[in-house]
Amino acid sequence: MEFLPSVLAREESDAFAARIRRGLAERGWGLWAVEVRGGAPFAGYVGLEIPGADLPVSPCVEVGWRLAVEHWGRGYATEAARAALEHGFGALGLHEIVSFTSTGNRRSRAVMERLGMRPAGTFEHPRLPAGSPLRPHVVYRLARR
Repeated sequence: MEFLPSVLAREESDAFAARIRRGLAERGWGLWAVEVRGGAPFAGYVGLEIPGADLPVSPCVEVGWRLAVEHWGRGYATEAARAALEHGFGALGLHEIVSFTSTGNRRSRAVMERLGMRPAGTFEHPRLPAGSPLRPHVVYRLARR
């Protein structure tokens, strides 16, 4: 939980999962479950999402990921995010996809850079309290080639 404010309570987790399912049903795209072949039935998620309108980067489509710590450093986030970008630029015809994280999250920033994304500014995350070390965020962008 190094770069997240807290663990979700069961009700929050269930509501988040319902929102993901709703997005998939309504749009036909969203966040995908990550399974490890011959291993974990659920290692986390990766995919495309529409961030909340309260964020300074909105409106946009974000590529994002969250994997359990035991699955970090194995290339899963990069591989799955690359597939999400291909889907976004190909099937969905998006012109640009963004990603953002806390400025200190070097691991996620490295994934963004491996994907060809480039830093494009910073913002203070409005849902995090003033003074939180997680509040400063960096935005990366990638345009369709």
